[in-house]
Amino acid sequence: MTTLVGLDVGTTGVKAVAISPEGEVLATDEEAYPLSTPHPGWAEQDPEDWWRAAQALLTRLPFGEIRLGLSGQMHGLVCLDEADRVLRPAILWNDQRTAAECAEIEERIGLERLIDLTGNRALTGFTAPKLLWLRRHEPDVYARIRRVLLPKDYVLLRLTGEHGIDVGDASGTLLFDVRNRRWSDEVADALEIPREWLPPVTESTVHGGSGDQQSAALGVGVVEPGTLSIVLGTSGVVLAALPDYRAEPQARVHVFCHAVPGTWEAMGVMLSAAGALRWFRDALAPTATFEQLTAEADEWPAGAEGLTFLPYLAGERTPHADPSARAVFEGLSLRHGRGGLVRSVLEGVAYGLRDSLELLRDLGVDAQVGRGSGGGARSRLWLEIVASVLGIPIELTEVEEGSAYGAALLAGVSNGVFSSAQEAVEACVRVRDRVEPNEAWARVYEEGYARYRALYPAVKSLEER
Repeated sequence: MTTLVGLDVGTTGVKAVAISPEGEVLATDEEAYPLSTPHPGWAEQDPEDWWRAAQALLTRLPFGEIRLGLSGQMHGLVCLDEADRVLRPAILWNDQRTAAECAEIEERIGLERLIDLTGNRALTGFTAPKLLWLRRHEPDVYARIRRVLLPKDYVLLRLTGEHGIDVGDASGTLLFDVRNRRWSDEVADALEIPREWLPPVTESTVHGGSGDQQSAALGVGVVEPGTLSIVLGTSGVVLAALPDYRAEPQARVHVFCHAVPGTWEAMGVMLSAAGALRWFRDALAPTATFEQLTAEADEWPAGAEGLTFLPYLAGERTPHADPSARAVFEGLSLRHGRGGLVRSVLEGVAYGLRDSLELLRDLGVDAQVGRGSGGGARSRLWLEIVASVLGIPIELTEVEEGSAYGAALLAGVSNGVFSSAQEAVEACVRVRDRVEPNEAWARVYEEGYARYRALYPAVKSLEER
């Protein structure tokens, strides 16, 4: 029997899922590795750790005829010499050292032109600013670079000996012409980055893999406009497929190539979603379980009696590209116990997701239904809050393996098990539950969202005094 295996090269480890051509999960496994933070704001990993983890998983999966797909953390920079040897630890997506280089990129190319070409503005997590940082701060390393890869594609290199990347992952480098699905000579020339360093690029269904968010969206069946991927992980994501290229004028949402050929995706990202609830538990209720906290929140009415939480614990990306943004509880009273605070955290995250959805609607997205995933999606209460704030039902799929599952589907397409991504989804992705908006809550949340929207500019004005 042909077995489809997806490997997701993540920030904390590699996750593996093995599935049948009908989508049945045969096995799952995970291999962890460390994250290095040698200076404040830095985040690095040894690419050899990814390879060792992938090897360990592949030897433990008890299946014969394997077809392999890869997904992985986006934006990370792997620098190779002429013999494909790693020159330094990989600089990851969550590394924040490149603020000066981002400003330089937007000045060199012009912000409007950069957004038009790449669908994004220069953010510290992206790949191109990392290269400029190396040129300025580690010129000896920069001089020896002959190839650059992203994390999952380094594992692919070790597996096959071939350099390559898919259009989805390439979209997050800030070196890619997202509209035309090819490397941008204009951006590379403006930044003086040799074009020969960049690997050959193919569609995700040919490559057999994609970035983690594209793969996760495919894994829950987002292949056409109308169905959203809503991720309640450490960060929060609202992703929609687009039938054509549409850049948001201020790049408050990312626009990338989707894993489905001929389509694009627009994606809003908030930095603290389920991570906000984890922060609350760790800081204020370390002996409580998440189930206990959400049960207490369920005893409070919608709107938490006027208490509003602004979830900017780690800065924010969408809709405010502001690393200095901070979180706030507003409207506290003597009546507010722990359950009320938790309810406001759940609602504040939902309002943050609404910010992303409103920007997607401005791009012409007609949202009909969301597909929920991530640890926060295990809470029925949270899903009902999100559905009521967004005004759309939220569905859950049978398989919750996220990016690794999407990578397994891409393995099936690239190896001819499925004729297309759409066929893979039809064969394997099945809905098991649906959470409808609560109409009474929705009316309360319209007023709550307006109050939430007013909080950021008010707090920002205080910080700037």
